[in-house]
Amino acid sequence: MTSLDKPTEDTQADDMRTVTEAALFEAFGGVRGMVETVLPGLLFVTIYTINKDLHWSAIAALAVSLLLVVVRLVMRDTVKHAFSGVFGVGFGVVFAMMTGNAKDFYLPGMLYTLGLALAYIVTTLCGIPLLGLILGPVFKENLSWRTRNPGRKTAYSKASYAWGLILLAKCAILFPLYWWADTTQLGWVLVALKIPPFLLAVWLTWVFLAKAPAPIDVFAEMEAEEQAEKERKAALAAEHGEAAGGRHRREA
Repeated sequence: MTSLDKPTEDTQADDMRTVTEAALFEAFGGVRGMVETVLPGLLFVTIYTINKDLHWSAIAALAVSLLLVVVRLVMRDTVKHAFSGVFGVGFGVVFAMMTGNAKDFYLPGMLYTLGLALAYIVTTLCGIPLLGLILGPVFKENLSWRTRNPGRKTAYSKASYAWGLILLAKCAILFPLYWWADTTQLGWVLVALKIPPFLLAVWLTWVFLAKAPAPIDVFAEMEAEEQAEKERKAALAAEHGEAAGGRHRREA
């Protein structure tokens, strides 16, 4: 390696880290997405801790979720993270109202977390890690990592296992509390466990992907193929035009 190669490799590594950070920020919503995830549950458990009123706690949580969606719509921002919060809170409200048990407000989210943990692990065992399916379009590589970029597949597998195990550990804490603790205890523990496991999983994903080979930009490849096809057709048309012109001149 020459003295000129090292800066180039360092620059490429820095660029890859920057791209990875931006992709993770987009995929998982960044700071704003975390706030939108935590706020409804925090509001529910705060109000319930104060007055033990399931209805007012549920209404407040659902109202703030809808407000977050409205704010994003007004700002013409992506609403996928806010909408996911509305659906999660909505299912929780329905469960709690149907059973009359305030703890059931948290049950749909807990079941979703368990299902997601199993999905990360099972899809990775099947050779199609879920994180690759989620982040592939963000990196503009789609599924090229499965067959054309084994280093990326390995990174996605490691990251998916990390997500699955972290979420399973979270479930191992929450489900016993669902059966043994009261609503406020479960609620505050759940709020406390919203961000730290998520940040750990995102950080591990960044570590694995930042060290992986660069993604293959399949969109750029398709555009290049389309451009090459247009140029080929243009060249053929020009050849036919020249041939036709030659025939006309000979006939004249």
